[in-house]
Amino acid sequence: MRLNKLHIPFIVTCIAMLLFPLCQAPAQTKRFTVVIDAGHGGHDPGAIGKISREKNINLSVALKLGKMIEANCADTKVIYTREKDEFVPLAKRAEIANNAKADLFISIHTNSLGGNRKVKGASTWTLGLAKSDANLEVAKRENAVILYEDDYQTRYAGFNPNSAESYIIFEFMQDKYMSQSVHLATLVQKEFKQTARRTDRGVHQAGFLVLKASAMPSILVELGFISTPEEERYLNTDSGRNTLARSIYRAFITYKKEQEVRTGSASAPADSTRPVPTARPHSTPATSSSAPLFKVQILASTRPIPQGSKEFKGLKDVAYYREKGMYKYTCGSSTDYNEILRLKRELASQFKGAFVIAFKNGKKMDVEDAIREYEKNNK
Repeated sequence: MRLNKLHIPFIVTCIAMLLFPLCQAPAQTKRFTVVIDAGHGGHDPGAIGKISREKNINLSVALKLGKMIEANCADTKVIYTREKDEFVPLAKRAEIANNAKADLFISIHTNSLGGNRKVKGASTWTLGLAKSDANLEVAKRENAVILYEDDYQTRYAGFNPNSAESYIIFEFMQDKYMSQSVHLATLVQKEFKQTARRTDRGVHQAGFLVLKASAMPSILVELGFISTPEEERYLNTDSGRNTLARSIYRAFITYKKEQEVRTGSASAPADSTRPVPTARPHSTPATSSSAPLFKVQILASTRPIPQGSKEFKGLKDVAYYREKGMYKYTCGSSTDYNEILRLKRELASQFKGAFVIAFKNGKKMDVEDAIREYEKNNK
């Protein structure tokens, strides 16, 4: 068959949708927007290693991450705070995200620890009060970027990044996006460990100005230690940067799909309550089919998780449903919301990202609507 030029873009689009079915196709609703922030830049080099500068590592990984999202997620808009080696004030980075009404802010950095050439690993941070001197030092180093700005004392209301007293402002701060930020940070660390095979240095909190000013779920990633020769060499390889970017990308995909479930923008298939074929299924109470059925979602995976997997952490009462190519694993099943809420609290120490979901007549429903219906039925 002879093709004219008008056919080619259509064919390319179809092939891309078949090869990368990770994000949903463009919809009528607002596009999901993620702002990717490459830390430092221009006359601010960030941490300096033997063979490289932090600003260049950050930018490379940020651009790779953005390209992965752009290539595979047609419904997502990617915005960069910088796409080249230039200086962007800290407040401006958050302003870019806020003006875009972004759904997510990911700031990418590289760690450094003077006097220790053996420390390794990646960590992910959220906004909060630093609970140790080591955490405070990380925040001080990242906030010190404001010293490159001429009017920083006015712009940041006298905040001194090198003074511990300045960080008292974070002690009583209530971040309404904290739970979402911590959940995303946990997903990133999981991928760093499993996908990138990096030492897991965990999820932490500290007073980062760039996160404080961002009005959406936000995380700051420390890719590794430029001060450790072995890690610096890894951070300067294309394969290393690709792997780190892919880890963040995979966590982003999981987070985004979960958000779609929570907001009801993704619909579950008719067979969404099938029991797990590789784990003992739960027993559903004999209750009215018209009442919402609550469950605790504990895991999400692109592949089936086999019976006895350590990921279930010994749980037996496990079921799953499939949604947009993902296997979503749940524990418990009851029309009593309070019963499932108690279960979620019990599981919180083992499954930090656990949350309550709801079904009605075998179909996924918005959990807030389900709770309101439960309260109405139990007055």
